[in-house]
Amino acid sequence: MAAPSVQTFLNSFNNKLEQPVRQHLKNVYACLAVSTLASAIGASVHIFTDILQAGFISAIGALIFFFLLLATPDNDGKSMTLRVGYLLGFTLLTGVGMGPLLENVIMVDPNIIVTALIATTAVFVCFSICALLSERGKWLYLGGTLMSLLTTLMILSLANLFFGAMWVYQVQLYVGLLAMCGFVLFDTQLIIEKRRMGSKDFVGHSLDLFIDFIGIFKRLLIILTQKEQDSRRKKQRD
Repeated sequence: MAAPSVQTFLNSFNNKLEQPVRQHLKNVYACLAVSTLASAIGASVHIFTDILQAGFISAIGALIFFFLLLATPDNDGKSMTLRVGYLLGFTLLTGVGMGPLLENVIMVDPNIIVTALIATTAVFVCFSICALLSERGKWLYLGGTLMSLLTTLMILSLANLFFGAMWVYQVQLYVGLLAMCGFVLFDTQLIIEKRRMGSKDFVGHSLDLFIDFIGIFKRLLIILTQKEQDSRRKKQRD
């Protein structure tokens, strides 16, 4: 039963997307995989060594690499090596920046990291497949709604610095997770349309998906850690 299902999926994939788009997506996802690996290395550097720790320097470094990447045009692939370097620098330092969060999770239960990673990968793959196999441009209408949602969450975050309400934080957490899932749908279809319009910038496109992936992963880490802590408190009361 599995073989026909896989073949059916591949046929649907090939019928929906033309060959140049399929090749572009292969480049995008390959670059995303390398970026995610670089982020994992960065997190390991923070946790297991004293070479580089999360803090002001790593945060500024990540921003510098991010803006250098955005400011460097693709030039029809001529700047690819330089831009890949900027991307890996950004993703590496992003991983370093996640170090403190991962340390807190490890103190609760190290297995949460593996669970969150598997869950993030599953969610990302499912939403990506949905975007790839949906009607052309079906999810592009989400763009305005998602940006409005992010703006609202940012305002709530700033306001909550003064009020410190736990329920506001929880709303931000779960709504933010929903927004990141929406961005996977939106960004995937936007990448396809950009390639159809002639853009071959797989480095920039993989950056968009990396931000979505990390956004989902961080929120799942926090949610799973909270649930584990609540479970332990409940057992202690019982």
